[in-house]
Amino acid sequence: MTTRNAARYWTLAPALVLFGAVALLPIGELVAMSVSHVDWVQGQAHWRFVGMGQYARVLGDALFRTGAANTLVFAVGGVVVQMLLGFALALLTTRVARTRVIYRTIFILPILVPGIVIGAMWKLMYNFDFGVLNQILALFGVHPVDWLGNTATALAAVIAVDVWHWTPFVFLLMLAGLESLPQDVYEAARVDGATFVQELRYVTLPLMLPAILVTLLFRIIVGVKVFDEIYLLTGGGPGTSTEVVSYTIFRRFFTEGQTGYGSAMSVVVLFALALLFIAARTATRQRGTPA
Repeated sequence: MTTRNAARYWTLAPALVLFGAVALLPIGELVAMSVSHVDWVQGQAHWRFVGMGQYARVLGDALFRTGAANTLVFAVGGVVVQMLLGFALALLTTRVARTRVIYRTIFILPILVPGIVIGAMWKLMYNFDFGVLNQILALFGVHPVDWLGNTATALAAVIAVDVWHWTPFVFLLMLAGLESLPQDVYEAARVDGATFVQELRYVTLPLMLPAILVTLLFRIIVGVKVFDEIYLLTGGGPGTSTEVVSYTIFRRFFTEGQTGYGSAMSVVVLFALALLFIAARTATRQRGTPA
């Protein structure tokens, strides 16, 4: 190892130590709790090693399986809509010259609203008796819909809130990617007589693929971890129609006091997300794009 390379590693050492302190140590504590039964007696935690039994219990937990299925629907369905809307809005914004700043400001407003405000606002909008959505339906003679109290509509209603909240984030990343693309490629395509659709298919999408994959992966991971919108809007109901894994972990860990079991659920979710990240990174490398 050369002196220059050694200096680089020593320069990074404080950052690695800090990362280990704030990230790896809590994960290690989580893993330790997942193989232990934790009892709280007079404010003191008493640990008892139980091995891998709690992981087997997680896989057999019907509520966890329901939450995993709803989480998959929530993450995939919501993220697909966000990616399509975010990319379309970014593409349209790049074609506007004089008022681009105004459109950009308007489109990013939802992401600036605090989560607690979003929950209160949309809960009022979804209200069965006086919500604005049902008032609009009434103008067209349509009966009011119990958006959050009906098992057929509750999950879709929460997904709609997530789409409204996070599409601006996708829009910003897509806009940054589109504005950084080399313009000489487009000029060459126009000289060859390429139409807008051909430019989009053969120039824009291939060049934007790295940004699209990174944004997609990030949003899926955040979508799997969704909690605040479920907690504020439905509390996992009606029944288990909006139960997600994060809310199930919250129930087990905090409401029921099953610290070790809730930790085992968390480790299972963490492991699944790690596998997703590795698979996405492998696919990206095979396509020859940086991740």
